[in-house]
Amino acid sequence: MATVEVTFTPLPVHVRTARLVATAVARRSGVAESLLDEVRLAVGEACSRAVEAHLRHCPGQPIRVALTDDGERFEVVVTDAAPGSERDLPTGFDLSAGADLAPFPGAAERWIPLQLPNGVGLAVIAGLADDFSIAAASPAGLGTSVTMSWKRRAISG
Repeated sequence: MATVEVTFTPLPVHVRTARLVATAVARRSGVAESLLDEVRLAVGEACSRAVEAHLRHCPGQPIRVALTDDGERFEVVVTDAAPGSERDLPTGFDLSAGADLAPFPGAAERWIPLQLPNGVGLAVIAGLADDFSIAAASPAGLGTSVTMSWKRRAISG
């Protein structure tokens, strides 16, 4: 079982890097080319949710992405460290004041909050992944792990 782990600072710009890494690892793991867009989009949604939660609650903590190929399935787990059970920001949440972004000067000016109803990101992920689950990352209730997986397809060649 091969695992690639990536941690990144919770800034929206790093979501793109996580998507690129996930797509590359999925391709190398034998996920069908026709599913790579689904992997990329689902990982992007999960990482975006984590970034939003971190920017509000714990901007100094990194987000963790684990990508695993167990031979039959390709699995991605995105784990945040934000406290509480609510991971989707309320519609219209405004970061323009930048108070939660103090460790990252200028971040508030680059961040445009999504104007989607709560839970839309999870619905998108559920529609893209073969299997999907969301759970508390720790018994203390700190953080959330979003787990997505796809059936591994045989590599042709």
